[in-house]
Amino acid sequence: MDLADDNDVRSGFARTDDGLELYWRAVGSGEPALVCCNGVGVSTFFFKYVVEHFRERHRVVVWDYRGHGRSSLPPEPIDDADLSIDRCAKDLACVLEAAGVTSPPLLLGHSMGCQVILEYALRHPDGTAGLVPMFGTFSRPLDTFMDSPYSRRAFDTLHRVAKWGGKGGARMLLPLYDSPIAFSFAAATGLLDKHYAGRTDIDKYLEHLAMLDPRIFLRMVSQAGEHDIEAELPDIGVPVLVIAGEKDLFTPLHRSTTMAERIPGAELLVLAEASHAAIVEHPASINLRIERFLRERVLPAGDQRTTDASNVR
Repeated sequence: MDLADDNDVRSGFARTDDGLELYWRAVGSGEPALVCCNGVGVSTFFFKYVVEHFRERHRVVVWDYRGHGRSSLPPEPIDDADLSIDRCAKDLACVLEAAGVTSPPLLLGHSMGCQVILEYALRHPDGTAGLVPMFGTFSRPLDTFMDSPYSRRAFDTLHRVAKWGGKGGARMLLPLYDSPIAFSFAAATGLLDKHYAGRTDIDKYLEHLAMLDPRIFLRMVSQAGEHDIEAELPDIGVPVLVIAGEKDLFTPLHRSTTMAERIPGAELLVLAEASHAAIVEHPASINLRIERFLRERVLPAGDQRTTDASNVR
């Protein structure tokens, strides 16, 4: 179902096989389409610089996971399987169909979105033009979160509080991120680099997180924390560009280097001093490197849809 058709902008809702409606928005034109998968707790705004940069040469599709942004909430009682990476990969297929993406797209994933696009590519190898996993992992992210053995224990405690207290109990966790000091806390924990991150970009994230049902967030994180495709990485046969942040504490650099080493032919870009939010901190470097990847590994020979700065290394 389309909501809008304004020149090169379309939006609508994709109907899933279990009856939910997932919001999507497509901007621009040109193949392959670039389809963006968010991190957990995030709506489409973190990909705004990708949209702005590529819309003149490619169709760019952004969308919201179930329970996020304008997408439907799963029915009560919430089943953990409805928020799994497997489920998100199935939802991605629904979004592609609804948005009219008929040729294999280039899939971009940020944070948990990396797991979603990797899972999708394993299921649909002929339906994927390439992958750009950014600042994310391929296996059990809670085990390496901040490279601390206590991270999973802390999360498991929060998750138990949310499950024990239901929606009301989960709402007790809101002050953790709906607070005037949330930006400073995010900088201190390595989510962002306060010297590069725009306050407006991060405020949008915090505002969305504050409106999100905490049970959705915690259960989706829990499900992502159990997802593991390490053994299947050598089976990925499409072009892959892994993008990592040197100072990403949420997804330590060694997870990205391992991913690039295990996927045949994968390329790796490491952004110096970059945090987990580098997608909005260093958009020019990221976009130009994706352009080069498109030109060299994805587009047909002779197709030169690039900017004047496309020779970035």
